[in-house]
Amino acid sequence: MLKSIKAQIPNTITCLNLLSGCMACILAFKSQETFGSLLGYQWAFLCIAAAALFDFCDGAAARLLHLYSLVGKELDSLADLISFGLAPALLMFNTISFFNPGSWVAYLALIIVVFGALRLAKFNVDELQVTSFRGLPIPANALFWIGICSWIQMKNFYPGDLLIGFLLVGMSFLMITNLRMFSLKFKNFNWRENVKRYAILIAAALFIITTGIAGLAWTICFYILLSVLSLNKDE
Repeated sequence: MLKSIKAQIPNTITCLNLLSGCMACILAFKSQETFGSLLGYQWAFLCIAAAALFDFCDGAAARLLHLYSLVGKELDSLADLISFGLAPALLMFNTISFFNPGSWVAYLALIIVVFGALRLAKFNVDELQVTSFRGLPIPANALFWIGICSWIQMKNFYPGDLLIGFLLVGMSFLMITNLRMFSLKFKNFNWRENVKRYAILIAAALFIITTGIAGLAWTICFYILLSVLSLNKDE
């Protein structure tokens, strides 16, 4: 019985990722309502952050317990599509609809889900994406949209359909390109082996300290730039 319970630990953590993403989707439609000391969209941010934590922990648990399974791999992708695809898409849909009612670009936000699904399907069948990725990882794309959504909400300013539409299409296509992106997961804490990862952490801290949650968007831009300069210069 204990062996059976142990075998389900990684999948249980993955399901917590999925539930967190589902809560973020619900809260996206209550973005301007107050719950305690935070607004709905802020709670949605926290739910996506919790999903990211569970996404990290399920893989760590699987490696620690030596419990790998095809079911776990597929379940992880399904959870990621909800938490890092649908949830940020609905956040942007409601943000655009609130600041620019009737805008067709609000519906364009659903492209995040479509290309997120393509990104995950591509990743699942590509055996080369082990130490680095091809295309922007879907959690990184979600962080970018959290940053953009936070900037619009905090500044109480909508930059216009043209710019937002361009970003929606551009960032979505970036997920399915062959652009090489380095993995942000630490295998050890050696400085020389992880200098780019430490650079991202330092940049994220600086951006968030100076600009708040909106700094996540700048962090992902820096991540893309660093990947282009370090991994794609010979291609």
